[in-house]
Amino acid sequence: MPDDRVNVRYLVDDVEASIAFYTTHFGFEVLSSAAPAFADVVRGNLRLLLSGPASSAGRPMPDGRKPSPGGWNRIHFIVDDIHGDVERLRAGGVSFRNEVIKGPGGQQVVLDDPSGNPIELFQPAG
Repeated sequence: MPDDRVNVRYLVDDVEASIAFYTTHFGFEVLSSAAPAFADVVRGNLRLLLSGPASSAGRPMPDGRKPSPGGWNRIHFIVDDIHGDVERLRAGGVSFRNEVIKGPGGQQVVLDDPSGNPIELFQPAG
């Protein structure tokens, strides 16, 4: 395994649906699959670990808390045409948390994967 990869674990409800989502909409390639428990997909130097409820990462903590998808920490994709990407993804049935907003550094929008994990698209200003 190359050590120059960034590894991010997302807890997901359905590993197969997550594989389809990331490969179809964002150009990831499947590195391995042990669905329905686990799969990992890669895009460039990003390795995304997709851990389903049957995976070891989905087991309850000693205090009883159960890991679950969602939250606000997210992967961040820099794009060249945020409005074009939003249009393409909406046409593909992707759900967005907000509309494109503009700030001093550029424009951003947050969408959800099939399990509710957020993904940010960001187009730098200029």
